[in-house]
Amino acid sequence: MKITNKIIHILFISLFFFGIACSDLDLVPEGDTFTDDQKKDLIEMTPERLQSEVNGLYSGLMRYRAIGDWYDGTAHFDFGYAAAAMMYDASGMDVPSENSGYNWFRNTQRYTDRTAPSSTSYFLWDLFYRNIKTSNDILATLPEEVTDPLLKSFKGQALASRAFSYLNLVQIYQFTYKGHENALAVPIVTEETTKEQASNNPRATVSEVYDLIIADLNQAVDLLSGFSRSGKEIINQNVAYGLRARANLNMEKWSEAASDAEKAMEGFSPYTIANVSKPSFNNISASSWIWGIDVSETNDIVSSGLLNFPSHMCSFTGNGYAPGYAGRYLNSNLWNTIPQTDVRKGWWAKAVFEEDEEGKEVIVDFIAPNVDMTWSIVYNNVEYGIIDWFEWSGDYLNVKFGPYQDIYNNPTNACDFPLMRVEEMILIKAEATAMGGNPTSGKQILEDFVKTYRVPSYVAPANDALGLQDEIWRQRRVELWGEGFSLFDMKRLKKPLERKNTNYPEAVRYDLPAEAPILLWLIPEDEVNSNEGISEDTNNPVIKVPSV
Repeated sequence: MKITNKIIHILFISLFFFGIACSDLDLVPEGDTFTDDQKKDLIEMTPERLQSEVNGLYSGLMRYRAIGDWYDGTAHFDFGYAAAAMMYDASGMDVPSENSGYNWFRNTQRYTDRTAPSSTSYFLWDLFYRNIKTSNDILATLPEEVTDPLLKSFKGQALASRAFSYLNLVQIYQFTYKGHENALAVPIVTEETTKEQASNNPRATVSEVYDLIIADLNQAVDLLSGFSRSGKEIINQNVAYGLRARANLNMEKWSEAASDAEKAMEGFSPYTIANVSKPSFNNISASSWIWGIDVSETNDIVSSGLLNFPSHMCSFTGNGYAPGYAGRYLNSNLWNTIPQTDVRKGWWAKAVFEEDEEGKEVIVDFIAPNVDMTWSIVYNNVEYGIIDWFEWSGDYLNVKFGPYQDIYNNPTNACDFPLMRVEEMILIKAEATAMGGNPTSGKQILEDFVKTYRVPSYVAPANDALGLQDEIWRQRRVELWGEGFSLFDMKRLKKPLERKNTNYPEAVRYDLPAEAPILLWLIPEDEVNSNEGISEDTNNPVIKVPSV
């Protein structure tokens, strides 16, 4: 059965309210349609029964299936949203990685996964439409009007979560909003979509998808007013504002984007220079994290060993691909744009080699200007030999993401993953302010952030709006590196992909023009076969894989 089908019927409600006293069963109608009054009566008797469904909004972002119906075997890229973020980055020009069989994101870097039957296509589609279904199930169970504070928070979370999924999907399967408003994006499935409608559901246009995103987030902002969450993995009003800021930025609604970003960051503060002078970005409790994936040691992705973000991205893990097998690097040309005084220069290590007594070149140091790099030899009060750190395979190796509990060589990969940081919101506000007609204020916002938290001597190299937008894009490429923003930014700003004369593997060291069709994934084959509203002709085109 298609994952986009709406399956809301009497069985769901009956199971959901299993345990209600027999005297209350007359509230369940004989047919398969529930009125708002009937929903209200059922829900408001035991609103906590919806909590497990709401929890599914978040567990769905870090789930894995060792053997899926779309992959023959164990897919080591199947660990939820963090894997999707790695796929986005692998598709761009900022995160080079080895062209080897140990690299589970190799096909994405090579664009060989831009086909309807590809496992990546199925993974991305499944990830977000499953989350949409969870949202729709919650919304279908709730009455149109809710007054109970708990139910209002449930509805707000479901709407914002659905908007988050569609905001990803619309950027995966089509180019940016501006100039592509009428281009085909993805099918829209809501809590009101019937099974019959879902079986013949054409791709909606980009503007139609954004209309739904904004409508959902407008409601979510209102419903989540006053809601106090128990953890930062849960969507609250700040997160809803932040998601709307992203959508408005894409739509070039500058004043709305700036306003939403300002509201999203209330109560949060950026990482300090001291905070990021060592491997970090692994703990949801950080003051800069507005929203994140809270990973515990008991989660399936952790107990799996290798099916998690640190395994592929943390150079200091004791159990993974990153240390020596399939590391993640920074584009060497981008590294060269980072001044020596920028603390972020130390997020990527450049090895210094010398000949030993036998004439063999060995690593003796790492270049990381103005950063306390003692952890490369003494980390967490434990001394390690530099040569034993990992099998060095290239310069500009990522050391941004710290290991679990900041313990070098920790085999437990229970690091949290950032979904939204206050730094992103500051950069959105700076860009939107500059592009909205006030470049002087936009420049001031940018300089205040970078001077205070990253480069004390920083002066923005532009005064005009477009020049500032380019500089803010560079800041985003550095600041948000490895967090899944690079591909969507490149598409949003209509920038070409530039890998020539960089440290990318030779096989993928080519350039592509802005909005090259191969940047788009294809809708999966099973969806095309089972949805009469989509055909091969209305799918994205299959493009020849680029070559050097």
